[in-house]
Amino acid sequence: MIAAVVAIGGIGFLITRPQPPAPVVSTEQGSKEKAMMKPSESPTTTEGAMMKKGESRYLAYSRSVFDTAKDKKRVLYFYANWCPICRPIDKEFSTNMDKIPDGVVVIRVNYNDSDTDADEKDLANKYGITYQHTFVQIDAVGNKIAFWNGGGLAELITNVK
Repeated sequence: MIAAVVAIGGIGFLITRPQPPAPVVSTEQGSKEKAMMKPSESPTTTEGAMMKKGESRYLAYSRSVFDTAKDKKRVLYFYANWCPICRPIDKEFSTNMDKIPDGVVVIRVNYNDSDTDADEKDLANKYGITYQHTFVQIDAVGNKIAFWNGGGLAELITNVK
């Protein structure tokens, strides 16, 4: 009985302990657009240019990234900077962008955290997102094609249509 209480308390501590937010880089104009990498580390810009090789990408949400990717298979990844499950998945996508299938763009949308802006809140409302670590694939006009909770790169590859 005591061991169960200690185990539950330990799990609760691990889940609720504060974590540092994921790094965010602002664009040169000082807008709220966020980049996943510094421009010197990537052949792309925060304005939504896709990688030349394979055109697969994992990008932070901005209106221009969202709009520029309309001709790709867009998957919105609803993320929270405080989520202990989201951070390892964010790192997995960031370090394995070349494994995201060609023609697929994963757009990280901040959900309910300190970096969430009005556009991101609108997207969460539009697609009925009730918690972080949720994926929504949408078509060119924004219709929901696929929806799943949890997982990483393997689940992305399995679920994208």
